[in-house]
Amino acid sequence: MRALVLAGGSGTRLRPFSYSMPKQLIPIANTPVLEYVVRNILDLGVTEIGIIVGDRVNEIQQALGDGSRFGARLTYIRQEAPLGLAHTVSIARDFLGDDDFVMYLGDNMLPDGIADIAEEFAVGRSAAHVVVCKVADPRAFGVAELGPGGEVLRLVEKPQQPRSDLALIGVYFFTAAIHEAIAAIRPSGRGELEITDAIQWLVSAGADVRASRYEGYWKDTGKVGDVLACNERILDGLRSSMDGEVDDVSVLVGPVVVEEGARIVRSRIKGPAIIGAGTLVKDSHIGPHTSVGRGCAVIGSRLEHSIVLDGASVTGVQGLHSSVVGRSASVGITSQSADRYRLVVGDHTQVEVAA
Repeated sequence: MRALVLAGGSGTRLRPFSYSMPKQLIPIANTPVLEYVVRNILDLGVTEIGIIVGDRVNEIQQALGDGSRFGARLTYIRQEAPLGLAHTVSIARDFLGDDDFVMYLGDNMLPDGIADIAEEFAVGRSAAHVVVCKVADPRAFGVAELGPGGEVLRLVEKPQQPRSDLALIGVYFFTAAIHEAIAAIRPSGRGELEITDAIQWLVSAGADVRASRYEGYWKDTGKVGDVLACNERILDGLRSSMDGEVDDVSVLVGPVVVEEGARIVRSRIKGPAIIGAGTLVKDSHIGPHTSVGRGCAVIGSRLEHSIVLDGASVTGVQGLHSSVVGRSASVGITSQSADRYRLVVGDHTQVEVAA
């Protein structure tokens, strides 16, 4: 089996961050989402992984390399324009050959893994096997209607009047039969080759198409709120480690990771929390559920339930809550009065809040 990871999307819902970084590299507990995806695929025993990339190919290659540090071999495949999920399969045909493969959206977080569903596919080896999850509003997703045995009866992309609340969550298993289906379909009304149309073509042709309901934790990290919620979920599984420096008057409570070169000075860190490599935390209170990236400075501040990306600085701010601070951003103080703030700060920006 091979894998195809889709990492070419522009991430409009994650602006301003996606203006300056691929959305698939947004860090969850100081690790890019895309790295979690690759590791989930490796857990299936799959080491040949194709990565569909767009204009941000250099940044993604820099983050993942050739895959050798994971024990994988990564092949980067350029998609010149966002022409649909089925289009990514067609341009990856030389890489995929006639092998079975798993297709995985690169901004999906499924920390509980997909090994049991991969086993279902390997045993049954249906033409296609989709992963679905019950959602409150299925209109934003591909929607599956299932029979009593888990067989797929019908798929519709973003229906205005859904006949099911089971959404496709962006993980698919295919045999080579999908290539014939993709060759037979035409672009949808939005000008894309829809993978739902290709799978529906298989259903209509009488092929065996199955679905599994995902019971674990799942987040599409396409919105800031979902990124923060997912960060909390991953931090909840944190185990303490100490590779940096903590002075005698600082206090660490609960699971806290202090990475190499980080310094904690006259501060209190309440876990779960991560302090990235080379970061200075001074006269501050951090956590719970907070991750601070590498090379940051947090001085005289209080941060809770937040994410601070690499190279950012937060100075003199008391009460930063449920916030995301972008790479190399600077958050400081002003003379106005307030006691709590919620910020979404893009990369290389500067924001002043009340002292």
